Amino acid sequence: MSSVVSNKIKALLLSGGVDLDTDGIKAMLVTSAHTPNADDNFVSTYTASELSGTGYAGGFAGSGRKALASKTVTQDNVNDLAYLDADDLVWTGISAGTAAALVLYKPVNDDTDSPIIAVFQFSVAITTNGGDLTVSWNVAGILKAA
Repeated sequence: MSSVVSNKIKALLLSGGVDLDTDGIKAMLVTSAHTPNADDNFVSTYTASELSGTGYAGGFAGSGRKALASKTVTQDNVNDLAYLDADDLVWTGISAGTAAALVLYKPVNDDTDSPIIAVFQFSVAITTNGGDLTVSWNVAGILKAA
């Protein structure tokens, strides 16, 4: 599995169809059952791969999906780029399978119309065992536009 930014979100950003700092953005955890592709448009592509179990209820309204909090988009004139950042994510007491990646998306009405923003592959798959799982974003931000 590799990390990708979806072509759908690229088009939505250029057309004004998404605003990363004001729109709701969520994250879901998935197994390695599906190989990410920039052409994957909607969350429904990943629902069969989503974790499920203690501490993680999958599905569009499932409590396992986490909303990004304290989102900011920052313009960096020194480095000629802009980036999205947010608070780290924590799943508490999770025992729901092996997480291979995190799918970032904009929720709309359901998984069939919620566009994928990006899929981030973990460097090592994480077998959940009842402990907490924390995703710490890079200090340089979650996504960059250069």
